Amino acid sequence: MAVSTASCGGPVCWLPVCVVERGAFVDAGRAWFAQYMQGLTEEQRQSWGDNGYFIQRGFYDQAKVALLIDRINEIGRTYELTPEKPFDLEGDFVVQSERRLLDAIDPAERVAKIFKLHRPEALFNEVATDPRLLGWLAELVGDDVDCFLSQFIFKRPGALGQPWHQDQWYFRLDPPKQIGVWLACTDATIDNGPLWIVPGSHTEGVHEKVEGDPRPDAPLGYVEIQGADTSTEEPVLMNAGDIMLFHTHLRHRSTDNGSDAMRAAMVYHYSVAELDGGEVQFNHDWMPVLRHGSPLQADA
Repeated sequence: MAVSTASCGGPVCWLPVCVVERGAFVDAGRAWFAQYMQGLTEEQRQSWGDNGYFIQRGFYDQAKVALLIDRINEIGRTYELTPEKPFDLEGDFVVQSERRLLDAIDPAERVAKIFKLHRPEALFNEVATDPRLLGWLAELVGDDVDCFLSQFIFKRPGALGQPWHQDQWYFRLDPPKQIGVWLACTDATIDNGPLWIVPGSHTEGVHEKVEGDPRPDAPLGYVEIQGADTSTEEPVLMNAGDIMLFHTHLRHRSTDNGSDAMRAAMVYHYSVAELDGGEVQFNHDWMPVLRHGSPLQADA
């Protein structure tokens, strides 16, 4: 039996993971993994049920978060986005510009989002396959889970926010057992464009009454839910290294960044594995992370 390894996030901790051999999934030390793949705490479970999300403070080491930012800026500087070329779909990643910042001198500052990082980039793959995170996903999603989308959101000073929406409106996965994972890479303050949520809105169906974002510099595809009550909205204020898991039906938005500092986040989306149906989009990359409750080391 072949066994590969994956980092657990510590400096010298390496874990055996199950691999696919001749079409069969091989369990490589599931019991050994149990000490890292803990399920939800009672507090997390209650917040998920009542509110549709929970936050784990101090989940990721801030020194490692700084490495993520350094690496994503390196990647961003390899792209020359312009008003004539606001997207780049030709390389390993999907790169989207911040249209109102396309006159920035530093090419990285013109970038709004970079997608499809979870498979080719080791630092970002390490977050996506962190055993602690996989333990939560096993309880919330099931024993067979894929990461199908990842995006780094730069949110530079002056960047626009995103109107009220639900992720499931975009993804249309069936069954809609999908979870968003938001790792704060800088502090998210009231001034720099944090997420806002409506707690408990995860119990609602998909809101089909939407309108396109009318702002001239809005990214393509942004829509806004119409007519839904937002009187109970709350800001999600986070420190770098905090992580938030949220339901695919949770209504959320973000505000514009009116500060002089970046509000960066690394976002992953997970689903029941190998879904039939749903719309396969250009920024998706379905990567297995759990099979039969055991972590996988996906092929690069």
